[in-house]
Amino acid sequence: MLACIPSRHLLCCYVDAVPTGDVPLTPQRRRRAAVLTVIAVVAALTSTTADARLRDRTEHTAAPAEPAATTEPPRLAVFPPADARDVVPTGATWVEAHSGTLVDVRLVNEEGRAVAGAMTPDATAWRPAEPLGYGRTYTLTATGRGTDATTATRTTRFSTVVPEKQTGVTLTTTSGAELRDGATYGVGTVIVARFDSPIVDRAAAERRMQVTTTPPVVGAWSWVNDQKAHWRPRDYFPPNTTVRVAAGIYGAELGDGIYGQEDRSVGFTIGPSHVTIADDVTKQVSVYVDGRLVRSMPTSMGRGGTETVGGKTIAFWTQPGVYTVMDKANPVMMDSSTYGLPVNSASGYRISVPYATRISPDGIYLHEREATVWAQGNTNVSAGCLNLSAEDARWFYEFSQPGDVVEIRNTGGKPLEQWQNGDWSVPWREWLQGSTLRG
Repeated sequence: MLACIPSRHLLCCYVDAVPTGDVPLTPQRRRRAAVLTVIAVVAALTSTTADARLRDRTEHTAAPAEPAATTEPPRLAVFPPADARDVVPTGATWVEAHSGTLVDVRLVNEEGRAVAGAMTPDATAWRPAEPLGYGRTYTLTATGRGTDATTATRTTRFSTVVPEKQTGVTLTTTSGAELRDGATYGVGTVIVARFDSPIVDRAAAERRMQVTTTPPVVGAWSWVNDQKAHWRPRDYFPPNTTVRVAAGIYGAELGDGIYGQEDRSVGFTIGPSHVTIADDVTKQVSVYVDGRLVRSMPTSMGRGGTETVGGKTIAFWTQPGVYTVMDKANPVMMDSSTYGLPVNSASGYRISVPYATRISPDGIYLHEREATVWAQGNTNVSAGCLNLSAEDARWFYEFSQPGDVVEIRNTGGKPLEQWQNGDWSVPWREWLQGSTLRG
């Protein structure tokens, strides 16, 4: 009889020498039983050998050794060094743990006021979270704990620089009006950084003036003079762009002993695209919103020619170029003497003008002038402004916002210059030459 019993690795089978019951042990059954017996014996021997080899490997293979834990005392780096003088109040003070972690850092001025600080998440570095003051003395105390559980404390005492002179900065439009947080401006907006004092190190100042936009646009600062830098994109702003301007000049040495007085920043939004084109060929003012023509208005522009008064020559052209809306008022008192032409001269005037939208610092407006409606659309009779009917002037006045684009085409006289609100008339390559960082 063939029987099987479970072993550790397989089912072992064997054959009884004498069959039970009435089942005859035929030759065929005898041969099958013999084969199964041989298989069982071989399997058992193989399993025993494998177990021995496994035990041998286990006994003779050593477990990998774990690296021995290293312990070190705390090692701290504290800046600035003890007794340092003329330390700039931003970016020059910090603590680092080169071994272990920081457990406490305290910075106080000579009056005992604590300066707020910021620790890294891994507690290995600390910096002030606010700028230090000019002409102050500070004590910095830092305590660290090493991997050996010991602690150590470092203390340094230093004083900050006392500027010979400080300068502030104001962020404005080209009209001189301060940019307002949350306001909406036109696609041709030019940002102006105006300093209180001449800046010797323009590069140092420019590095501290950042303009960020969403979506990103290509733009650059261009210095107009020692106290004023303008920023504009290469092309008009895309509508709905958000803009953030930050002049982080506090603590910056701007040359010749001048330091920045305080930081300034402002954020605003660009509105829809308003582009107005005044063409002297058609004598029409065409207004486009996001590329679509929304209104055409007849106009009468500068009559041309010049007049010399007191050795000064006054021109009566509406100069060609790309302007932007600066501001507006209703009414505006227009006085020719403000640009050197006496009121009592042949071409002088002093009149109150309703619904006046200014596009240049030297007095070019789009404004109401009912007295010249007869000439609007066919003849230029003004001293340089763009005359409109009462209805059109009021509509344009209510429609316009600072930074909107106004292009004057095909008129006589000299091309518009940058100082006349002609930033967009400056070719981009020339604009970049006015930057100390890109020129």
